[in-house]
Amino acid sequence: MNLKSISIFLILGLGPIFSSAQKNKIDGVAVVVGKNVVLDSDIEKFKKELETQSEGKIKVSDCEMLEQLMERKLLAHHAVVDSVTVSKAEVDDRVTRTIAFFTREYGDQQKAVEAYGFNDIEDLKKELERVQKEELLIEKEQEKITGDIDLTPEEVRLYFNGLKEKNELPEFPAEVELAQIVLKAEPTEEENKRIIAKLNEIKKDVEENDASFKLKAIVNSNDPSVARNGGNLGTINKDTQFIKEFKEVAFSLDEGQISEPFKTIFGYHIILLHKIKGKGREVSHIVMAPEISDQKLSDAKEKLEKIRKDIIAGDITFEKAVNEFSQDADTKNSGGLILNPYTGESTFDLTRMDPALYGRINELQKGGFSEVFYDETRGGEKMYKLLYMRNRTNTHTAELVNDYVKIQKLALLKKKEETIAKWTKDKISETYVKIGSDHKKCSFKSNWKKDNQ
Repeated sequence: MNLKSISIFLILGLGPIFSSAQKNKIDGVAVVVGKNVVLDSDIEKFKKELETQSEGKIKVSDCEMLEQLMERKLLAHHAVVDSVTVSKAEVDDRVTRTIAFFTREYGDQQKAVEAYGFNDIEDLKKELERVQKEELLIEKEQEKITGDIDLTPEEVRLYFNGLKEKNELPEFPAEVELAQIVLKAEPTEEENKRIIAKLNEIKKDVEENDASFKLKAIVNSNDPSVARNGGNLGTINKDTQFIKEFKEVAFSLDEGQISEPFKTIFGYHIILLHKIKGKGREVSHIVMAPEISDQKLSDAKEKLEKIRKDIIAGDITFEKAVNEFSQDADTKNSGGLILNPYTGESTFDLTRMDPALYGRINELQKGGFSEVFYDETRGGEKMYKLLYMRNRTNTHTAELVNDYVKIQKLALLKKKEETIAKWTKDKISETYVKIGSDHKKCSFKSNWKKDNQ
């Protein structure tokens, strides 16, 4: 159990969000460190979240969790004392990425807002801004303390041998590197024109015949959430997690105006602007996705199956096939390499992989190819994919040579933790710490009680 363990889910904002959702609960103060407060509810929320994130592998007592939280508050306090600065752009970037993560997890931004107990996206953003500003302060203070620390190869070897002697060498899970070729099944031009004509017809009916935009949205829209809200998206602003084309159109309208049909990855839209609210816009929309014929799907599948055969036969390399045929913008320019959306790295832990993807690649060895398979995005894009196993490492006990980089990271993390522990011990003595009566019975690793409280 260490600071890094807590940081993993703090970066996502999960612990504080769960805590802040209990807005109406009367809460006790567990401890004050400098000007920073840890509430009684924080301890329980962080404990549960840590256990969930670790799949039950990490369990801690209330006192252990409290000490971890006190260490973080100490870092945050001294970051301010040391004049560590955090820019609005840095905070905004973290908030945007966190909201994007929540949206992927729940499939819908509003569902994420409701799941964490907030009134709207603005409430959630305000809390995330607070959380991420503190997280950045902590990270920068840690970097200030440990930034100059480095390891020699001899230190890495000694660290590895120490683990080996104590029979504590870690097990590294199976990891894979994957690349892909993607062929999309596109609608015909005639079908695109049909959808645009239908949206223009709806627009005209609302504008000229006073038809109900809400009813038109419920009857015609492909958006599954429309049945619940009649196409109303509430108030959005330029930082809201909507695709660029949608926001550009929404912010170009006058009150009461309906946009011309426009295209996004979700299909064709029209937007009705209800009200301008300061920097926000209250809007409703209708989205209609062009239908894709079975023939178009069949053609895409057959083409990709032929590409697969040509690669296996050696008539074309996988990388050249990606460059010539793949239609996925995110991976086309990197030889088809798929990045893990949660880590930003090229490797995937097989034990944490999406079950559907796991089923397609689990039996593949390095250099192997999946069968061609159908996939569909949340926006309704239909496509066929071919996966290539660029590299695979099976579950194994750590080895110094083959796992040197991972062992080096573990050794460096340990050295940094030891440095921060020493820094913590020194700083506690000069920092105001007030521990609530319910927690004075705790036995801490560091002298938080200062022996005279």
